[in-house]
Amino acid sequence: MIWTLIFLTLTVLWIILGTTKFKLHPFFVLLWAAIGLGLLAQIPANDLIPLIAKGFGKTFESIGLLIVFGTLIGVYLEQSGATQSIARSLLKMLSRLPVPYAVSAIGYIVAIPVFCDSAFVILSALNKTLAQESKTPRLALTIALSTGLFAPHVLVPPTPGPLAAAAQLELENLGLLIVFGGLVALILVIIGALYAQYLAKSKIGLEESISAEQNHDAMPLEQSVSSDVTQAEGSPGLLHALSPILVPIVLMALGSIINFASLELGAFEKIITVLSSPVAALLIGVLLAMSLKIPKSGNQSRDKLIEQGLKIAAPILLITAMGGALGSVIKELPLTEYLSAIDGLEYFGLILPFGIAALLKTAQGSSTVAIITTASIIFPILSQLGLSSELDKVWVIIAIGTGSMTVSHANDSYFWIVSQMGEIDVKTAYRHHTFATLIQGLTGLLVVLLLWWMTAALT
Repeated sequence: MIWTLIFLTLTVLWIILGTTKFKLHPFFVLLWAAIGLGLLAQIPANDLIPLIAKGFGKTFESIGLLIVFGTLIGVYLEQSGATQSIARSLLKMLSRLPVPYAVSAIGYIVAIPVFCDSAFVILSALNKTLAQESKTPRLALTIALSTGLFAPHVLVPPTPGPLAAAAQLELENLGLLIVFGGLVALILVIIGALYAQYLAKSKIGLEESISAEQNHDAMPLEQSVSSDVTQAEGSPGLLHALSPILVPIVLMALGSIINFASLELGAFEKIITVLSSPVAALLIGVLLAMSLKIPKSGNQSRDKLIEQGLKIAAPILLITAMGGALGSVIKELPLTEYLSAIDGLEYFGLILPFGIAALLKTAQGSSTVAIITTASIIFPILSQLGLSSELDKVWVIIAIGTGSMTVSHANDSYFWIVSQMGEIDVKTAYRHHTFATLIQGLTGLLVVLLLWWMTAALT
């Protein structure tokens, strides 16, 4: 039986080396991992390929439309100027807060439908202007934005990572994951903002934040924000811009509350049950996003935007579904029988999925690959860990997500986007961005353990 664990360890090492040293596309790395593990485990060749295909198809079926819809919402928000509208409106509303907190709040909202990489690129120019006008060190605002975007990216659907984990762990109540994932993400965003505020108060990086040609006195923060958030002509208002994000989340959360509390509301309950299904809720979000006006200067027709969204979604779908194929092979391994003989495995609880995800994230860089691989490994042993209920699965997914934040460094594309677009050198990025993600990850583990214990005591 020890060979099973050896084969699984070799598979994980291959995923790490394939994506880092050999620079292969994650789709093929996961494909060869599934085939190699199946052959090592002596699964008959005539059964192995159908097994992989079944796992691929099942994952594609369960979250394919969700990823497509989520990507389309993100594309429309970006191209319509809604993302900038949300950012500028929130800055104006939160102008009395310290600037790092306002920037972190923007990251929290924007990262739910827009990938953190893209969102950072979109918002970096606004960040730079705000740093200059408020005489806040740009480094502090870079960290506020990077951490504000990162936590929702790995914890709140419809981003691919938590969606894939939900599919792997066969979670039925996605709304519950959105509610608790959103809560933990908010806490971690605040942690990131606290660290960014420390950098701002310490004036670390201030000399690089102020342009050489800018010699005038600094405006008061409230005035500087107000002067820079004038609504661009033709851009949507805040409520219209937020509607593709908030309406699906509210619908799914409402459905979860009704189901969780076993409320009987007659015809209203039936309507909410239909509309709160993840596919229906996100489809409504897509329709709301399509109602946003696309500026003529963008030279993008609605058909072109749909095309663009599908092109972005395609590789994500393939990687996620191939992760499901690997998961189907892992499920065939006799891990449950082997691990059931180990005394005290339940004491590891949520620490085990967190640790595996953190190891994979640190080793190979991709949070999504870390989440998918960890979920595949953890699913067969959920009962041995004492985490088999629907609510337990939610906490497992959140633990995996926080692990996949720990840590972002040079093998992570997001690290380079933050350092390049934030105009900070690699040493500084390691010292502050990487360190901030470490703080977020470890804090996330403590928060998840505490909330898991509290919800377990109440149920």
